[in-house]
Amino acid sequence: MAAVNTLVLASGNAGKLREFNQLLSPLGFDVRPQADFGVTDVEETGLTFVENALLKAREASLISGLPALADDSGLEVDALNGAPGIYSARYGGEPKSDEKNNQTLLTALSDCAEGQRSGRYWCVLVYLRHPKDPVPVIVQRSWEGEILAHPRGKEGFGYDPLFWLPDQGMSVAELPSESKNRLSHRGRALQGLVELLKVAHG
Repeated sequence: MAAVNTLVLASGNAGKLREFNQLLSPLGFDVRPQADFGVTDVEETGLTFVENALLKAREASLISGLPALADDSGLEVDALNGAPGIYSARYGGEPKSDEKNNQTLLTALSDCAEGQRSGRYWCVLVYLRHPKDPVPVIVQRSWEGEILAHPRGKEGFGYDPLFWLPDQGMSVAELPSESKNRLSHRGRALQGLVELLKVAHG
């Protein structure tokens, strides 16, 4: 049996931690939250998802002295020139809430007819072996859809009640969790990362 490699997740999200451990433990990784190592959230000053994920991973690796994994994700709407983008989690202002973010999005799209509301979720994952790793592993995946005029469904979080999947005939908030994990931007980015790490740690 290969030695277990401890990997710091630059997040305090329990759901993400569980998901990463499920996929990475078979490769010999023990994914631990950044709080275990006294790492706090870094200020996301980047202008892209990649930059912000790198900032988070680098900080976690620097303080913990271990390899680190970070993700940055959000929603891009074509009619809004890519907004809310990197500001997705705080689109509605402070204090942050899904309800405020969704309402802000609906207001911004109030003059935009259904059928002209194309958009996509993005997820960028970054894996660093150490803080100064010159070749970070970067995986990015998108999930295409449309923005509804009214929320639908009770599952998921964030913009899921407004994100319509034409090929599924439902919103993400109406999608069973198993299907979401398989189809989503984060689920597919994770699978892509696993494939790359299998090669690196094969």
